[in-house]
Amino acid sequence: MPTAVAAQCGTARKCGVISAQGASRPVALAGAARPAAAACGTAAPAGLASSSSLCGMPLLAARQRQAPAAARRQAAVQAMRRSSGPEIPDRVVAALPFAIPLFDSLKYGKFFLVQFPQFAQLLLPLDPLIRLYYSFPLAGLVLFFAVYLGIINNQNFSRYVRFHAMQAILLDIILILPGLIESIFRPPMGGPGLQVYITLQNTIFLFLFASVAYGVGSCIVGQTARLPLVADAADAQVR
Repeated sequence: MPTAVAAQCGTARKCGVISAQGASRPVALAGAARPAAAACGTAAPAGLASSSSLCGMPLLAARQRQAPAAARRQAAVQAMRRSSGPEIPDRVVAALPFAIPLFDSLKYGKFFLVQFPQFAQLLLPLDPLIRLYYSFPLAGLVLFFAVYLGIINNQNFSRYVRFHAMQAILLDIILILPGLIESIFRPPMGGPGLQVYITLQNTIFLFLFASVAYGVGSCIVGQTARLPLVADAADAQVR
């Protein structure tokens, strides 16, 4: 009997220990759960931040891909504009100033136009403008400063326009020199001197007419005309 009782008591103690361990396990688990929950609570914002950064990375990459594409499109548009040449309004404005040296050179073509009247037919469409130009004594001076101040010094116009306008003005300035010489020395009345005088007059007119025709034609087709005697000076003046 004592042996049986002792065995029972030993069994009861083991059961009590087991039950005590079983009862303490939830407390231990609960205590362990608190740091885990805290860890989860602190890890959650980091996870959200990483997820948000991961979500933002495709957008950033997409923007980075779009930026070079936009730059390429803009470069392609600019290349097309350069290949097509200046715009039509720029061509027209660049060609108009050449009317000033053309009109001022007509007085040097009086002998040539009489000798070759068929050449004068080319100027018939401009006859109303020529008559209007010579009806005002200061028309040349007014147009000269209008082109110089309104076009050449106007940065709103492209360099293409200002460069050709400067060449037209320089051509008109060239005509000042023969005009001064003619005012100082009276033209000869006959003999070889008259033939030399007529030849010089015709040369001045043909040079100006050819320069104006080349300048206007180049502007119409959108090309840059570099006229003799004035192109380098115009380059130096126009920035």
